[in-house]
Formats: sequence, structure tokens, C-alpha cells
Amino acid sequence: MKGTWIAFDTATDIASVAIGSAGGAVVSRVIRGRRQQAAQIIPTVHELLQVTDTSLTQVDGFIVGDGPGSFTGLRIGWAAAIGLSHVRRLAVIAVPSLLGAAHAAGVSPVAACYDALRGQVFGAVYAFADNRVQTLVKPELFTVSELAARTAVRPVKAVGDGAERYREEVLAWTGREPVALAALPPIAGSLIALASLAGYPPSREPIYGRPAEAQAKWESRHGRPLPNTSR
Repeated sequence: MKGTWIAFDTATDIASVAIGSAGGAVVSRVIRGRRQQAAQIIPTVHELLQVTDTSLTQVDGFIVGDGPGSFTGLRIGWAAAIGLSHVRRLAVIAVPSLLGAAHAAGVSPVAACYDALRGQVFGAVYAFADNRVQTLVKPELFTVSELAARTAVRPVKAVGDGAERYREEVLAWTGREPVALAALPPIAGSLIALASLAGYPPSREPIYGRPAEAQAKWESRHGRPLPNTSR
């Protein structure tokens, strides 16, 4: 994947935006707090363009973390990427959000866990070697114990707000303290590296991991799936 790309990671409370090229220089910014994401994401893009002396006409495409994660957060990141891509009809490439967090951890193998509430996490386990990604457990909804049971591999670390929330279970599994998202490099930077490394295709819709609360209530009340929705 050649050229200059802008990446968005908005799956959690700690969002990030990055600009750069795979194997080259990448400049990132972090946006903390879901309430700040909608207001700050486009100004952050403009800041990064100024800092790197780049114009939108020099951007070759956009990369987004496609979930699972926060419904609202994912929509913000996708709306920004798709809106900006329409100017020149550029590609929008989706990379699993959990894979971005795992890559940012800089170790292998690694578990990534985002808090899904209700005693569960959006979890996955990855290994990295020789510029390749191995998905040991693909992103799904688990308890930490269910995630641990899916693979015989013991992760070096578990990262994410879900790993923090269920610290005792993570300690029993990995033998190490969970790593907070705030302790990782901006995940958007990892998305740029991964889009080239893993060869993800263009996409137009995030993966939420579970229906939004409003959707779940509608479907329960009507006894059928909400029309025109993505799960």
C-alpha cells in the first residue's frame, strides 16, 4: 500500500487520528473522551495536514478501525472517513479495531479486549512475526474466561479497557497486569501499518459486535430484525 493515508480509530473513549505511509513517517494525535470525538475529529485532520505540510489532494485514501467497539464512536470515525473520501472518491479501508490495539502493544502473542459491558468483552488474540499477522482468535463477544478457552496460546499481554475491567481474570490467564489503552501508542498509527501488512479490502460499514441498545429494544418489541442494519 503506497502513498499517504489518513487513519481513524474511534472504537473506544481514547480515539486517535494519524497521517502517513506504511513503512514511512506517521504523525498521530489522540482525542480523549467520546464527547470530544465528534467535535475534534475533523479539526484534528486539518491540524495533521498542516503539521505534515500535506493537502487533501495528496492523500491516497483513508483507513478506519471497523470495530467491534462503541456504536457512537465507530459511526463518528466512519462518517469522517467516508465524508472526506467522497471529495475525490478515494478508498476507505477497514482494519479490525482490536487488531490495531494488539499491534500497538508491540508484543506477540497479545490479547486485545474492549469492554462490552454485561460481564463481556469484545476480544481477540493475535500473533505477529515476519511482517505477518496471525489471527489466533478472531474478534467476537466473550467473557475473558471464554476468550482464554479459545486458544492454547498464552498471550504475553492483554490490552484494552476490557482487560483492565476484568483484571483478576486477565492476571489468572496471562500472569501479567493488563495494559491500558492510554499506555499504548496512538492506535491510528498502527492501522496505517496494518492496512498494508494484512491487505484489507475497501469497506463501507463498521462491525459493531452487538446491536446498539436502541436497536435491541426495537427488535425485542417487534420480534424481528430492524430493517437495513448491520451487525
